[in-house]
Amino acid sequence: MELLDVSVPIRSGMFVFDGDPPVRLEQVATLAAGHHCNLSRLDFGVHSGTHVDAPVHFIDGAGGVDAMPLEAMIGPALVVDATGLRDHIDGEAVARLGIPAGTERVLFKSANSRLWELDHFSPGFVALAVSGAQALVAMGVRLVGIDYLSVAPFDAPVPVHEALLGAGVVIVEGLDLRAAEPGRWELFCLPARIEGCDGAPARVVLGR
Repeated sequence: MELLDVSVPIRSGMFVFDGDPPVRLEQVATLAAGHHCNLSRLDFGVHSGTHVDAPVHFIDGAGGVDAMPLEAMIGPALVVDATGLRDHIDGEAVARLGIPAGTERVLFKSANSRLWELDHFSPGFVALAVSGAQALVAMGVRLVGIDYLSVAPFDAPVPVHEALLGAGVVIVEGLDLRAAEPGRWELFCLPARIEGCDGAPARVVLGR
């Protein structure tokens, strides 16, 4: 099986969603300094890099990331070529993209891919519109992923997240799909098991 890591590497000083905590990675012990091992400390928001949103992220009292169904995050997935879209992905765009009936996991490869080559956060990324999220829910999609730090528009994050999370759809954000060819893949997405948390970093791998 060909394996493709579509996770964004976590590194100190990497850009994050505007307003999120910065990423700080530092060594607190080193062999070179005479310690018995190398030991690092990581301080960052759980929505940094490639991560999964839990329902409680936007729905008060809902479940945390540790309660999310693993079976939704492992299995056949479709990488959809949305690179030609410059507007947000609405219901009409979802229909035009030709997602087959019965598809349970959809990963949108969009023009956002080029944004990973920048050294700063860009608020003008392509996201799902509310009608696009509703269309995916109506199709029975269980997982939606996108190749930037939010599945929702920068200036209107709440409605899209509520539409997806309220329907039990898993949201995977911060994917790096530059090397992922559109088409069928096997998805392996395992977020860190953080009790009751609103999200968690994830290692996401595609295989075929």
